[in-house]
Amino acid sequence: MRAYLASSIAVTCAAALAVPLALTTPAGAAAAPAAPRVHPAAPAEPAGSTQSFPLEPLARPAPLDAPRGRALTPPAAPAGERGLARRDVRPFSLVGVVWNDARTPLHGTVQVRTRATADGAWTGWQDVETHNEEHGADPGTPEGRSRALRGATAPLWVGDSDGVEVRVRPEAGPEHAAAAAALPAGLRLELVDPGPDPASERAADPAGDPVSGRPAADPAADSAADPAADSAADPAAGASRTRAAAVGGSTGLAPSDATVLPALTRAETLAELPGANRAARAAKPYIGPRPKIITRKGWGADERLREKAFGYTKSVKAAFVHHSATGNNYSCKQAPSVLRSIYRYHVKSLGWRDFGYNFAVDKCGNIYEGRAGGVAKPVLGAHTLGFNTNSMGVVVLGTFGSTTPPAAVVTAVAKLTAWKLGLYGVNPKGKVTLTSGGGNLYKKGRKVKFNAIAGHRDGFATECPGGRLYNKLGTARSSSAKYQGRR
Repeated sequence: MRAYLASSIAVTCAAALAVPLALTTPAGAAAAPAAPRVHPAAPAEPAGSTQSFPLEPLARPAPLDAPRGRALTPPAAPAGERGLARRDVRPFSLVGVVWNDARTPLHGTVQVRTRATADGAWTGWQDVETHNEEHGADPGTPEGRSRALRGATAPLWVGDSDGVEVRVRPEAGPEHAAAAAALPAGLRLELVDPGPDPASERAADPAGDPVSGRPAADPAADSAADPAADSAADPAAGASRTRAAAVGGSTGLAPSDATVLPALTRAETLAELPGANRAARAAKPYIGPRPKIITRKGWGADERLREKAFGYTKSVKAAFVHHSATGNNYSCKQAPSVLRSIYRYHVKSLGWRDFGYNFAVDKCGNIYEGRAGGVAKPVLGAHTLGFNTNSMGVVVLGTFGSTTPPAAVVTAVAKLTAWKLGLYGVNPKGKVTLTSGGGNLYKKGRKVKFNAIAGHRDGFATECPGGRLYNKLGTARSSSAKYQGRR
């Protein structure tokens, strides 16, 4: 997700709630190098933890003169290189690097080694995606103006680990001759423990099961995508299913004890719409059936972490698809843990008000509720800097620059967008116009035409969502339109 520094130009979000953001401990706070700084523990502290280590200048050990065994003058270390020597730490599963100023990019490389708790083996050096500034809240929102915001790399999922080593090297080249000044101030390593999995069981479903990891059904084989199949459904069974799936009707808020919102047919989906919308859709019901969605409670989001109030935009005109750049070394059973880790990283390490994306999809095609506020509502996210207003962000867990996403991922994106864009009358194969809040591709105030299902790179100069996933978006658009009942 290489990108250039986004311009800090404000964008007004008409319905964003102007609530103050809770300040978290500054990333640059002093801490002894030998002991990690942990976010304060208290009886009310959410499950999981974050260890934070300041990154110090690295010195290379002096090599020995083999014949005489004498230390020679060590070669010059790369100017400005910082890091953390190999050490034992408390268990963690996700790593990232943060720094003081969210507007300052990191021109350099970040690499980590970790030690697995299972067998004590150390990995080789793994790259951490450094260009992450294209994600985040628009500058004109309360979240975007928060003093708690920090610059950060993308998070990297490494699995259960208890040892770490990290190095950060400035970019070489004439423009970075003063290498020491190329790295931003306040560099810290963040090690995130997602905490235990939620105790509640997750129901299996053909759309994908986080326990079994079954792939999602193919659009052509899904009767819910066929209006004729809906009309043939048993009305009594449908009514019962709708009641069982209650999600607060038009509020789109999941019941507090619900771990899964079950899939609905198109008829059941229409029955949940407010009266005016229901009448309009009945005449021309271009809306996809709601897919199964694992709620925040289902993946174990601790609501004490986030800001309590919700922020909204006016509508949902477009869906921006992302990849998380956390790597593909996770199982679908681990996906809830990956989400809890990203959630904690976004809030505790980056200073965001909540999980940044509106929805997430794992590689088995399971769909998860992201930022809180109601799955059917136009919740303001922090996913596509400059175009968060009147859009939604869908993140696919993984890295898809050179890895092709599974078919289940494309199907899940199609199902999700057919339903959510359909709620707002949007054709997934159509074009929509959004107004830029400012970025490195489009200046503030410029009206930009997008595909209704767009990639992150369409709104910002970045590699996200990875070339292999981006190339599948055309298929997702066509399938999504079919789910809506369009030709």
